[in-house]
Amino acid sequence: MHNLKEIRKDFDAFKKSLEKRATDINFDKLKDLDIKNREFIQKKESLEKEKKDISKSKDKSLFAKSKEISSEIEKINKQQVVIKKELDYILSNIPNIPHSDVPNGKDENDNLEIKKSGKVPDFDFKPLSHYELGEKLNMLDFDLATKTTGSRFVFVKNKLALLERALSNFMLDTHITKNGYEEISPPLLASEDTMFGTGQLPKFENDQFEVKLEKGSDRKFLIPTAEVILTNIVKDKIIDQKMFPMRFVASTPCFRKEAGSYGKDTKGMIRQHQFFKVEMVSIVEQDKCLDELERMTNCATGILDLLELPYRKVILCSGDMGFSAEKTYDIEVWLPSENRYREISSCSSCSTFQSVRMRARYKNQNKETLYAGTLNGSGLAIGRTLIAILENYQQKDGSITIPKILRPYMSNLEKISIN
Repeated sequence: MHNLKEIRKDFDAFKKSLEKRATDINFDKLKDLDIKNREFIQKKESLEKEKKDISKSKDKSLFAKSKEISSEIEKINKQQVVIKKELDYILSNIPNIPHSDVPNGKDENDNLEIKKSGKVPDFDFKPLSHYELGEKLNMLDFDLATKTTGSRFVFVKNKLALLERALSNFMLDTHITKNGYEEISPPLLASEDTMFGTGQLPKFENDQFEVKLEKGSDRKFLIPTAEVILTNIVKDKIIDQKMFPMRFVASTPCFRKEAGSYGKDTKGMIRQHQFFKVEMVSIVEQDKCLDELERMTNCATGILDLLELPYRKVILCSGDMGFSAEKTYDIEVWLPSENRYREISSCSSCSTFQSVRMRARYKNQNKETLYAGTLNGSGLAIGRTLIAILENYQQKDGSITIPKILRPYMSNLEKISIN
């Protein structure tokens, strides 16, 4: 969230800094509301001074005037409540300012490829999709999930369930022992204020699953990503600078309505309402964000290197970035059945955007109070990694070779075969 005092210093510069985003924010209304609010503040201060002077004079003939002033102040207060609500709504819906490194663009077609890694498999047969393979193995059951729950869910069974669990454990072990992250097992429900802190609310409320608890209780939401709950660990805190960098990792279920994806990826596991993901979160000094982003992205690609899966790294253009991000790298894994790369991780620096919303601060060496920098990244999405293994490691007979790095997590199983 942006600081209105800072915006006010150079309103035109702030407006220009968001041109890359192609937002539909009514900047003129924001400016007019701010001017009106400050006029009310000045008027109220003048009236309060007048009322105070009357009180000091102890002139009974002015008591009626004092009551009139009190009534006018009350009217201004009510008007300010309305204006503040409008201001907060506009401010809370303005996205982060793109970093100067971010290429200008409208959508994913304008993203820039940074590098490719790994060898794309060359099959001597037509590769099957992950859902065809899973159904042949009798280990992915979409029909049963539709009967018990609805569309965009799946039952993962038998050895594929073991593979799913192995991936989670392998990713956690790597990030903890090799990459220096602290494991957290967090709540899967987040409060309204927590969801606001990381930018899911109010703008993306339609994408969230709200949970109805007892009548009169605070609103609660199933987490769309562990980023929400891990980043908010520092909510309302003054962080000791010696604690930086703070690095957290969690493997959790995630829940999303996918409200804007009607008709997209309707088959298989690519786009589900419920999925598992290993999430990395970093909290750093605000000037260390971009260095930490490079490190975090390398941690994510390192998982794919160990799994020997082909992938590419792209930098997202301004029009494709998430709401809270100042800069984002997407990592895309090769899917033979689609003959293209698909997103498997997204690593973002959010600068101080989230920490302002969460009120997460620290004191630097000069005793200045500053907002912290926050970052998040998938390390990786487990379902999509499962998909990538099924498709890239498939054999002509429909069996799946287990990547060597995962075999110790699967009782040294080398292959998943059709029963």
